[in-house]
Amino acid sequence: MVKVVASAPGKVTLFGEHAIVYGYPAIVTAIGRRVWVTAESRSDDAVVIAALDLRVPGVVVTYRGSEVIIGTDYGKTLSAVAYLRKAIEVTSDYLGARGGVNLTVRSEMPVGAGLGTSAAVSVATIAAYSKTLGYELGKDEIARLGWEVEKAVQGIASPMDTSIASFGGTIKIWREGSEFVRKRLSVSIEEPLIIGYVERQHTTAEMVKAVKNLKERYGELIELIMRAIGRLTEEAESALLQGDVLKVGTLMNVNHGLLEALNVSTMRLNQIVYAARAAGALGAKLTGAGGGGAVIALANKDDAERVELAVKLHSSMSLKTTFGAPGVTARIIKE
Repeated sequence: MVKVVASAPGKVTLFGEHAIVYGYPAIVTAIGRRVWVTAESRSDDAVVIAALDLRVPGVVVTYRGSEVIIGTDYGKTLSAVAYLRKAIEVTSDYLGARGGVNLTVRSEMPVGAGLGTSAAVSVATIAAYSKTLGYELGKDEIARLGWEVEKAVQGIASPMDTSIASFGGTIKIWREGSEFVRKRLSVSIEEPLIIGYVERQHTTAEMVKAVKNLKERYGELIELIMRAIGRLTEEAESALLQGDVLKVGTLMNVNHGLLEALNVSTMRLNQIVYAARAAGALGAKLTGAGGGGAVIALANKDDAERVELAVKLHSSMSLKTTFGAPGVTARIIKE
C-alpha cells in the first residue's frame, strides 16, 4: 500500500480580472493557504473520499463503479467532491492506469470564496493519485490535467487557477488567439496581503456575462476601460518586479476603481476596500469576478494588524497571507 500527501496553494488575482477575457493580461499570485490531499492506495477499485472540511465536516463519499454511497444526508456535498472524482477519472484516462484509493481532503480556505480552492483541490488530487500509481507527473502535465478537470466540472474555465496552483509564485497570463500564454514573475515582496470575504451574490459566469452585455451596449467606452486595465497591469508587472510596494498599492486602488466602473463591485466589497485603506492599507481592491467574493489589501508590516482588524470587522471571513507561495508538492509517506 502506498500513501502520499500532496498540497497546492490558493490564489488571488492581483490585477487584470475581466480584462483578461478580452485579450489583456492578468497577474495572479499563489497565497500561503493550501489544500491538502492524502491518497492511500486500496486493494480494490473503490474511490473513498473523506472531505473533512471542504464543505460539510465529516462527509465520506464512496464511488464503486456507478454506485454512489454517501455517509450523510447532505446531498450538496456531491458538488464539493465533484472535482476530486473528476480528477481521479481524468488522471486515470491520461495514464491508462487505475487503482482504488482513499482520499482525505483538508482545506485552509473555504470553497467558493474566489481563492482558487477548486483548482487547488484538482491539482493536489492529480499529484497525489498519480504518485500512488507510481507515476511522477511534471507540473505542466498537472496544470493541463487540472484545467481539464475544471472545464469538465464547470463547463468553462481559464487555465489561470490551475497554472498558479501547479507552479506557485506569481504569474502573468494572457490570451494569444485561442491559446493562453503564461510568464513567471520573480517577485520578492514581503509585505502581507489581507483577504476579506463576503458571500457571493452572483457566480463568476453571471458576472462575466454582465460585463459582456455592458460592452455590447457601450462598446467603445467599455473597451477603453479594458484597455486601461491592460495598461495598468503592464505597469503593475514592472512595479512588482522592482518591489515598489507603494506603486503596487496605488495601482491596486486604480484597478478597483476601473472594476467599479464595470459594475462588478458591491456595497459590501467597497466597504471592505475603503475600511482597509482608512486603516492604512497601501492599496485594496476586489479580487476575482466580483458580485461578492473576496477583497485583497496590501499593508506595510507596521500597519498590518490594524488593516487586518478593519477587514475582519466588515467581512464574513478574513485571513492574512503572503505573495508567491510554492506550487504543488507531493511526497510518499508510506510504502
